[in-house]
Formats: sequence, structure tokens, C-alpha cells
Amino acid sequence: MAKEELIQFEGLVTEILPDARYRVQLDAGHEIVAYTAGKMKKNRIKTLAGDRVTIEMSPYGRSAWCTAAWSVPAQVSAGSPRF
Repeated sequence: MAKEELIQFEGLVTEILPDARYRVQLDAGHEIVAYTAGKMKKNRIKTLAGDRVTIEMSPYGRSAWCTAAWSVPAQVSAGSPRF
């Protein structure tokens, strides 16, 4: 059985929730709760309110939204630490 392509959405983190979850406002206008992907957890990438993220979703259902990628905000340079 072939793996299905994941649907990707762009959005803005509006609120940090417990257990590595985030409230995200999608560019399409919808607001969802997403969780941090495994590689982001493994590499301890911090996500803050105001960050742009890419959300991936399985085509089989809308119950699990995964934050797949994090975009560097304009005010933070790529080399500076985020603590």
C-alpha cells in the first residue's frame, strides 16, 4: 500500500498550549490546534506565538494536525539562539 501525500497548510501560531500543542490561525482563515512533529521535538526547536509554521494533515482525516516546519521570524536572525 502506497503512502498517501500529506496536505500542507501555512499558518501563524497564535497561542501556546500545554503538551507541545499550539493554536494556529491558517492563512485560509480557519483556526486549529496542532502538535509538534517528532523531528522538531527531537531537535528541541522552540515555537513561539507569532511564528509562521507549515501544517501537515493526512488526507484520511482532520483529527491530527502536525506542525511539520517552522519559519524563522523576520526579527530573529537564523544564527541567534531562541531561549
